Amino acid sequence: MRIVDILDKRMIIPDLSSTTKEGVLRELVRAITKVEKQLNEDHLLEILLERESLGSTGIGDGVAIPHGKTNEVDRMLASFGRSLAGTNFDALDGKPTHLFFLLVAPENSAGIHLQALAKISRLMKDHLFRKRLLEVNSAEEIYNLFAEEDKSA
Repeated sequence: MRIVDILDKRMIIPDLSSTTKEGVLRELVRAITKVEKQLNEDHLLEILLERESLGSTGIGDGVAIPHGKTNEVDRMLASFGRSLAGTNFDALDGKPTHLFFLLVAPENSAGIHLQALAKISRLMKDHLFRKRLLEVNSAEEIYNLFAEEDKSA
């Protein structure tokens, strides 16, 4: 699985404006629904908030990987957002979260969903990659970093 196969450049937000968990999730969802117009923003947000109520997807090291499943999609979709200031996302390490990778998968896609979560988790555990994501300026540059990683994997 390649990240660039699920992440559209138009679904990257280089500077999230929200300072709350729900606000960040809404921005990430909106990035997807602007492109995938068949999706219902409020319904998708509800699915993600439900998932967050089971336990935070803030995995620590300034990273969160919110995710959910819905029958509204027929393939895996992703959005990526960056908060330079950091957001309280109830991360496991209690620190502010800066990098958000949202995954939306079809309801019946356990295998590909877990594969995507594992790949993104491994990538986001790389301190140098996280540093590079925080240093670049644009959605294009962020996308190119993911594309480079796909090639080297």
